[in-house]
Amino acid sequence: MSGIDVGEELGARAAQARALALLRIRSRALAVVITPAAVAVVLFAAGAQGHLGGPVWDGVRWAVLGVAVVVLLVAAAVAVAVARARPAVSPTVPVAEEGAPDLYRLVRDLADRLGVPAPSAIALTPDCDSWLEDRTHRAHRRGAGREARNTAPVLVIGSPFLWWMRVAELRAVLAPVVAGTDSSAHPDIAAARRFVRGLDAAVADGAAHGRGAVRAVPAAFTGWVARLLLRACREHAAEMERCVAATASMRAQGVDYALRIAAQEQVGLAYAGWDRLLTRVALPAWRMGRWPSRLDAGVVSALTELSRRDRLADGFTSRLGERPACDLLEEPGIADEATSLLAARLFHGGPAESGPDWAPVDWQQYPDEVVDRKWRTEAARLHRVLDAMGVPPASVADPAVPTLARVMEHLAGPGGPGGPGEELAAGIGAAVARDDAQAPAPGPAQQTASAAGADPLDLWGPDPLPLFPLQPPRTGTELLADHVAAMVCCAAVDTAGAAPGLDWLDGPALLVDGERRADLAVPVLSLVEDGDPDPLRSWLAEVGVRSDKPVRLV
Repeated sequence: MSGIDVGEELGARAAQARALALLRIRSRALAVVITPAAVAVVLFAAGAQGHLGGPVWDGVRWAVLGVAVVVLLVAAAVAVAVARARPAVSPTVPVAEEGAPDLYRLVRDLADRLGVPAPSAIALTPDCDSWLEDRTHRAHRRGAGREARNTAPVLVIGSPFLWWMRVAELRAVLAPVVAGTDSSAHPDIAAARRFVRGLDAAVADGAAHGRGAVRAVPAAFTGWVARLLLRACREHAAEMERCVAATASMRAQGVDYALRIAAQEQVGLAYAGWDRLLTRVALPAWRMGRWPSRLDAGVVSALTELSRRDRLADGFTSRLGERPACDLLEEPGIADEATSLLAARLFHGGPAESGPDWAPVDWQQYPDEVVDRKWRTEAARLHRVLDAMGVPPASVADPAVPTLARVMEHLAGPGGPGGPGEELAAGIGAAVARDDAQAPAPGPAQQTASAAGADPLDLWGPDPLPLFPLQPPRTGTELLADHVAAMVCCAAVDTAGAAPGLDWLDGPALLVDGERRADLAVPVLSLVEDGDPDPLRSWLAEVGVRSDKPVRLV
């Protein structure tokens, strides 16, 4: 027997031992519940046999019986609440076998090589990770028959992996994940996981808001009991999952191990590119009521640009000649659009379906639909705040004309404590807050089902969107700098022949003579924070921007 087989067997035994420890905690809790009933049975049996007689023991017997009945009723109510609590399910986009037969075939072949059960289904998530998810709870099996009670877990794959990785790399990365189905099929480990997930769901239900007092008190008590049990289970559950992961990793070492080492580099690279794409490129579009419909395809462009700029990533683009993993899908464009919409809802919030104020945008339309519109919207907001503050226009002849000179003269002029920029930053922050408050709220996670089927967020819970905000709230100074930069970009487009553009790693970009100008941030900050307009004036003269010319706003 090889060292890998011995390590795998030891890991499996350790995981099973931890699972049995979790089940013993459940048994001890049950023993505590039935202890008063057992004592009552002993007392009544002793009385029936002529022992422990007298009015004192009769009172003790009936008192213990009353306590036993109350404890059993409360325990039954808690058990029913835990059993009915719905564990949260990760928001995903399901992939039907008809829509990805090659992907299902790859996963099943991988399971056969590993000697483990194949996952019951495949789903995509807008994240750079992959895992197995148990969806055997009755709330997650809508319309499923009795045969679905013991189904294998669902394989959740990060959608950026399908577009950036090659087929062989994806198979190597998924090998240790698919190997985990063997532990999921073990009855003790499966029972322990159901026990812990039920307690976790009960805690979440107990902390939910919006209930009346009649329902809130029992739910809070159930949550308190579940928290006590979870504290006792914490160490064993963590060690069990660690042993399960170690066992799966050892089992997967016999499948594409050398390739997996190289593929792990692609996982880190994909995560870096995905994070930049969401925070720098997608987030400005979401704030403008547009959601990029090809985020997964965009991550390839972002990582290709990263490979061009960073010598550490040099050579990774040479893999692009191989077959991409997204070719395993029959219609990758539809899957990309579905995961892109899900990403927009998770990380920003928004309705489940497109509309006039929430429309998809293609990458070719991004500069005009997002970048130019963003700049002019922020420039218009900046001038509205200046109007509300009573700042005089730069041109007396035509006071209605918005110009960059008006902004520069105000920020460079004298002011109170902190300079004129502090008051303007506060006004910009308040205006942004008002505009955000007037925007339609996305509402709770449960949305109406779309034409494609059930809402991916329906099984998550009542938490409001976004579930995972990408960035903390921006300060007034940061907002002011963004608005001044937007005003400068509008002036450059209208007076110097510049154009809005898209940088795959930095988002909205200003193109002058076809080249990106990335040196605008420093002179803008000098004006906003220090009240020094000279660096910005030098920049405007170099580019050929006329600050006294009118600018077209939204």
